[in-house]
Amino acid sequence: MALIRWEPSRRGGELHSLQREFNRLFGTAFDSQTGVVAPARRWVPAIDVVEEEERYALRADLPGLSEDDVKIEVEDGVLTVSGERGSESEQRKEGYYRLERSSGSFSRSVRLPQGVEVDAIEASFANGVLEVSIPKPEQAKPRRVEIKAAAAEPKAVAAEGGEQA
Repeated sequence: MALIRWEPSRRGGELHSLQREFNRLFGTAFDSQTGVVAPARRWVPAIDVVEEEERYALRADLPGLSEDDVKIEVEDGVLTVSGERGSESEQRKEGYYRLERSSGSFSRSVRLPQGVEVDAIEASFANGVLEVSIPKPEQAKPRRVEIKAAAAEPKAVAAEGGEQA
């Protein structure tokens, strides 16, 4: 029998696959709903932030929610969209039918550019898509500073009874 030297860095193979297995094992154990059975599905809605000419538009896909299920807050220059989607889990026996949908609470935050007027932010909700309109802050416009001619220096006044210098 031949002895083969173990090289953990060889093509990243064995060490990398061992690390991947540990990540999978511990990720599954800590994400599971019951601690034993299946991993919980976290629902994180997709968002897009698009820069347009006069505004930034934040769009979030929130299927199955209504505007009452969503909350928008601005605090310390951070806009946060949060809410909760109820759980849908259905099982039928016999021929077996199972329906699963990701559910739970979510929160997505975006740092706003400095100078955004918070009171001008608007939001609309249609067909499961939330759109938040964030007006761009006014850019600091260059200001011309006028240069004034320096005033002539006053002549020195001679002491009483003395001559002027």
